[in-house]
Amino acid sequence: MNRTELEALLKKLQSELASGQPVDDELRASLRKLDEDIVQVLGAGSPLSDTENDESLAQRAQEIDARFSAEHPYLANTLRDVMELLGKMGI
Repeated sequence: MNRTELEALLKKLQSELASGQPVDDELRASLRKLDEDIVQVLGAGSPLSDTENDESLAQRAQEIDARFSAEHPYLANTLRDVMELLGKMGI
């Protein structure tokens, strides 16, 4: 798995967000922050070195996934793909 694939999945998620049902501001802000953190990790050229940050990123992704599953099931599969790829990349 590579960064190009992750970036493609993130773009797909952004596209689905833009074309789907409205997402509340709190969830949108959580997603934006998660996206920023993922981009930061990708820009660093290596996975986060701090285990606490790794867990925080994964935990936040899981929490967002739970909300998407309940409120926006059409987005849940793409977000799960992102989470799976992050795990395979060691992020």
